[in-house]
Order: sequence, then C-alpha cells, then structure tokens
Amino acid sequence: MAETKTQVEKVARIANEATTAGVAESKKMVEEGSARAQKLMADGATQARAAMEQGVAQATKSAEGMMKAAQEAMEFSRGNLEAMTRATQVYMVGVQDLGKQTFAMLQGLADHAVEGAKALAAVKSLKEATDVQTAFAKAGMERAMSESAKLQEASIKLVESSSAPIAARVSVAFEKASKPLAA
Repeated sequence: MAETKTQVEKVARIANEATTAGVAESKKMVEEGSARAQKLMADGATQARAAMEQGVAQATKSAEGMMKAAQEAMEFSRGNLEAMTRATQVYMVGVQDLGKQTFAMLQGLADHAVEGAKALAAVKSLKEATDVQTAFAKAGMERAMSESAKLQEASIKLVESSSAPIAARVSVAFEKASKPLAA
C-alpha cells in the first residue's frame, strides 16, 4: 500500500506538473495572442490613420484646385461682363453721335431746300427756274452724298470701337484655352 500511495503521489505529482505546464503554456499562448492582437490593432489604427490623412490631403488638394478654377472662371466672367459694358457704353455714345450727325445733315438739307425754294420764288423766267432748280438739285445731291459718306465712316468707326472690348476678351479666351491645364 505504501507503494500504491507512492505511485498515486507520483501520478498526482506528474498530473500536477502537467497541469502546471499546460496552464503555463496556455498562459504563454494567451499572452502571445494578446500581444499579437494588440500589435495588429495598433498597426491597423496606424494604417487607417495614414489612409485617412492621405484621403484628407487628396480631398484638400482637389478642393483647392476646384476653388482656384472657380475663382478663375469668376474673374474671366467678370472680365466678359466689363467688356460687354464698355462695348455697350461706346455703342450708345456712338449712336447718339450718329443721331446728332444725321439730324445736322437733315437740318442742312432742309435749309438747302428752303434756300432753293426762296431762289425759285425770285426767278423771273422758266429757264432761270430750271437753272436754279438744277443747280440746287445737284448741290443737294452732292451734299447728301458727302454727308452720307461721313455717316458711313462714322458708323464703321463706331462698329470697330464698340467691338474692340469684345474682341480683346475673345483673344483672352483663346489664350486661356490654348494653355495646358495646371496639374
């Protein structure tokens, strides 16, 4: 019985050692697993943070690019509006000047017609009336042609001067369109 007791104690001691070794091994595995899990979580958080920062940087860069493009478009549109305003102002002033010149021309032709009528009223013969009428008709036609040529020149200058601001903006548009887009 002593031998059985010794064997039982030996088995108990081996079982205890095996249990202790198993617990120690399990504890070691749990600690290693926990350390790996913590490392994975830390690495994952670092990678996620890096990806987030990169995404924010890209979004910021894109937003800055879009803001710059919007600002350039707004400035270009403002320039277009200013050019249209200048062109309209030049045109309106020119049309007023043309109106004054036309009125002055018509006034001059009316005065010439009144002079002709007075001269016709003072004639004493049919031949003199024909000569006066012919001379006044010829002078009136020459005057009308001369004044019409002046009006035509003024009209051409008006078109050129009123379209100059718009032509300048078209040149700017072609310059902008021919430049490569900024990266």
